[in-house]
Amino acid sequence: MRSSLQRYFPFLLLVGIALNATGLFNDILEPDGTLYATIAKHMALSNDWVNLIGDGHDWLDKPHFPFWITAFSYKIFGINSFAYKLPAFLFWLLGLRFTYLLTKKLYNVTVAQVAVLVYVTALHAVLANFDVRAEPYLTTLTIGSIYYIFRVYEAGKWQHLFLAAILAACAVMTKGIFALLTIGGGFAVYWMVTKQWKQFLNYRWWLLLILVFIFIIPELYCLYMQFDMHPEKIVFNQQGVSGIRFFFWDSQFGRFFNTGPITGNGDISFFLHTTLWAFLPWSVIFYIAVFRLISKKSIITNKAQWIIFGSTALTFLLFSFSKFQLPHYIIILFPQFAMIASDYLVTVFDKASTGLSQRTVKAISVLQTVILILVAVLVIFLTYYAAVPAPYIITILTLIVTGLTLLKNRKHSFINVMNKSFASMIVLFLFLNLFFYPYIQQYQSGMVAARWLKDNQYKEPFGMYKEFMHSFEFYADGEPAWLYTTADVKKFAAAHKDTCIVYTTSNDIDSLRNDGLNVSVLKDFEYFRVSMLTGSFLNPLTRPSTLRKVSLVKVSL
Repeated sequence: MRSSLQRYFPFLLLVGIALNATGLFNDILEPDGTLYATIAKHMALSNDWVNLIGDGHDWLDKPHFPFWITAFSYKIFGINSFAYKLPAFLFWLLGLRFTYLLTKKLYNVTVAQVAVLVYVTALHAVLANFDVRAEPYLTTLTIGSIYYIFRVYEAGKWQHLFLAAILAACAVMTKGIFALLTIGGGFAVYWMVTKQWKQFLNYRWWLLLILVFIFIIPELYCLYMQFDMHPEKIVFNQQGVSGIRFFFWDSQFGRFFNTGPITGNGDISFFLHTTLWAFLPWSVIFYIAVFRLISKKSIITNKAQWIIFGSTALTFLLFSFSKFQLPHYIIILFPQFAMIASDYLVTVFDKASTGLSQRTVKAISVLQTVILILVAVLVIFLTYYAAVPAPYIITILTLIVTGLTLLKNRKHSFINVMNKSFASMIVLFLFLNLFFYPYIQQYQSGMVAARWLKDNQYKEPFGMYKEFMHSFEFYADGEPAWLYTTADVKKFAAAHKDTCIVYTTSNDIDSLRNDGLNVSVLKDFEYFRVSMLTGSFLNPLTRPSTLRKVSLVKVSL
C-alpha cells in the first residue's frame, strides 16, 4: 500500500487540484456568492475599507476579512468572477498544506498523504471552490491555527505562537468568535483526557488569547466606525444597533439560541445527514471510523489525536444544537474528517497486508465502486432529463472514465480504491463545472442582463427597480442604483438628462407607466434561482412554468 501511495500521490494530488480549479472559470452563483462579490466590489471601487455595503445599505452580517482579501484581488486582476474566486482557491491550497503538516505530526506521513487526497476530493469542498463564500478562508485559517498551536505546545517557539494568533484572529474576522471553539476546543479536550491541568494555566495560551484580541482590533474599529458611532442608522429594521455587540454576541450566541436578528429553525440531525452527501465519496468510511472510535474498537496510540477528535466533536455538536443551520457550515471540519477517515483507511489496509481485514477491504472497495456507478448514472440521467447541451460528449466521457476505472481497478487494493473515488469526483465535477452550471446559469437573469448591456454598449445610467439582483449589480459596469419607488426612478432619470435604463419585472413596468413615465422594453430575460434546483425546473417540459420574466427597460420623463 505505502509504496503504491508514494508513487501515485503526486499525480492524484495534481488531478484533485485541477478538478477544484475548474470552478475558477465559471460565473458566480447567486445569491450568496454574488452578494459577497458585490460587497467587495463596492469596497474596491470606493476605496472604503471600513464600511461594508450590501443590498444597497449598511451591511452587518459577516466580518471584514474575506471582503478585504477579495477587494485586494479586484485591485490586481480587475472586477470579475476569476478575481473573486482566486484568493479563496489559494487559501484552500494552503489549507491542504496545513492538513498535511498537522496530520503528519499527529499520525504519520502515510495518513497525511491520504488525508490530503480525501480532502481534495470531498464533494462540498469542491463545490465551495465553485460557489465561493467564507468557508475556504475559514477552513484554512482554523486548521492552520490548530497546527501552529500544536507546534507551540510541542516546542514552545514564539514565532509559532505569533502565527497561530494571526490565523486565529483572521478566522474570527471571517466568521466570528465561535471559530475559537474549533481552534482551541480540541486542545482543551486533549488536556482533560491526559490530565494536563497545568496547561489551562500556561501563560502561553493566555498570551495567545491576548494577541488574538489585539489582532482583531481592525475589525472592531470598522464595526465601531460604521455602526456604534452612528446609532441613527437603521439596521435590522431598528436603530441603535451596536456592530461590536453583534460581532461578539448576536452573530454567534444570538444565532445559537435563536435570539438575534437573524434566526432559523434548527434540526439536531441536520448535519448527520448533510455530512452523508457533503463528504462523499468518503462519508460512509468516515462514519465507520467514528463508530469505531466511539465503540473503542480503534486503539488510540497517540493521545494527541484527541485534539482532532475534540475539535470535531465540539464543533459538530455546536452546529447540531444551533438554531441556524446551513449545509456549507460543515466544510470547516473537512480537514478533521479527512484525518479521521484516512487513519481508518490506512489501518485497515495495513492489516490487510498481513492477512487481516480482508473482508473490510473488499467491502470498502465495493462501496467506492457503487458510489462511482451511482455518480455515473446520475450524471447521464441529469444530462438527458435537464437537456444539458452536448449530451453525447458527456455520455461518452462518463462511460470512458467509469469503464476504464472499473476495468483497470478490479483488485481490492488501496490505490484502486483511491482511483475509483477520484474517478467518481472527476465524472461529477467535470459534468457540473464544464457543462451543467454553465448551462443553467443562463437563468441568472441579472448576470445575463448586465452582460447584454455591456455587449450592446448602452451608455445611459442604469439601476434596479424593485428587482434587486446581486448578479446584475456585480456584472454591470460601476454600481447600479437601487430604486425602491417610482419617485426614486423619476429622481434618478432627472439627474441624468431625463432618461435611464432600469432592470425590473413585468408587473413593475406597469407601475412605472401608470405613474406617467415613458417606458420601452429593451430586452426580456428569464429568471430562476439556480442555487435551489427543483425537478420542475430541470425538466424542459415544465421549466417554463418555473421561470419569472424580468426586463431591461428604457425610462424617460
